[in-house]
Amino acid sequence: MFTRLPSLRKAALKLFAAMSLVWLAACDPSMMSGGGSSPTVDPGATVQVALLVPGGSGLATDGFLALNLENAARMAIADLNGVAIILRVYNTAGNPDQAAAMAAQAINDGAKIIIGPLYAEAANAAGLAAAQAGVSVLAFSNNTTIAGGNVFVLGATFDNTANRLVRYSTAQGLDRILIAHADDLQGSLGRDAIVSAARGAGATVTGVQSYAFNQDGIFAAAGPIVAAVGATGAEAVFVTAGVNADLPILATALTDRGIDTEATPLIGLTRWNATPQAMALPGLQNGFFALPDQSKIASFESRYAAIYGEAPHPLAGLAYDGIAAVGALVAAGNRDALTAAALTQRSGFQGTSGIFRLLPNGTNERGLAVAQIQNSQVVIVDPAPRNFGGSGL
Repeated sequence: MFTRLPSLRKAALKLFAAMSLVWLAACDPSMMSGGGSSPTVDPGATVQVALLVPGGSGLATDGFLALNLENAARMAIADLNGVAIILRVYNTAGNPDQAAAMAAQAINDGAKIIIGPLYAEAANAAGLAAAQAGVSVLAFSNNTTIAGGNVFVLGATFDNTANRLVRYSTAQGLDRILIAHADDLQGSLGRDAIVSAARGAGATVTGVQSYAFNQDGIFAAAGPIVAAVGATGAEAVFVTAGVNADLPILATALTDRGIDTEATPLIGLTRWNATPQAMALPGLQNGFFALPDQSKIASFESRYAAIYGEAPHPLAGLAYDGIAAVGALVAAGNRDALTAAALTQRSGFQGTSGIFRLLPNGTNERGLAVAQIQNSQVVIVDPAPRNFGGSGL
């Protein structure tokens, strides 16, 4: 099937085989009831916050992440000015039943808001347990299927990334787009996010191509994807593939099938620079992806390392963001600081990766930069916004 780039193809296959997609487990969330009224806070008193972490599962990875989330949360508390927060930490073991029990216990202990847990099913269970008391849950998940009611997701979402990239591509005249996605959960959610973003930005989806999430499926789909570009007049190909999974082999296969990425660049929903060696792939040259404010991330990581002696887990900043949002709202002196209306203020908050705000549907919007791969290097072509007052924000 392939006639060119044998060494590069081998490298792509090795990346594909060695890594797996990172997507927090999905679930079918039960419908949230309206529950009770959100608890009020006394701005002059200490506010109790519950932190639900995946500790106790017996997995070293969960234990490490639990510690990092707690460290980041305590770091955020230390940064607050004039706001006193008592943090109580509860281990969920990554288990939905235990997450629900810990959420109920936290509320009985006096928690006004819950930050965490991580996994989608656990977060959904915690949200259900907290709904009747009107307590909001700021989960670390990025799975929007659990968002809504009293549950907000803090993790980066495909909807946010797709909106940013489609708005940018449309502004550059790349408003006829083809979508290529794996036929799995991540691919389907990414596809839907791109379609919705295109509708909102006035872009045209010229076609949708899917592939089985395995190397044979990608190889088989590469030809039809390239053919569809020519047949539909697509000006860009939006892909949902992960750089540590299917993206390297997809980009290589499309190049072998003759795609011209200078005329029709790839635009990706995942963080391409997470695997630096992938930046040399010909199929990614001239392509675009989104990433958070790198200067903000570097500052957080540097401060964390100075305090705790090691670099933070990539998700640790979400705990800091949750505390930062609570602190900012309580500092305003409003007794209803932790209601849904307050949490979804349009001005948003300052977080470890830049500005972010919670949306009424339980998802979030984060200020993202647009980057392009130029000569195998990541170049920022549109910086991350520093506030939500700009066009389209």
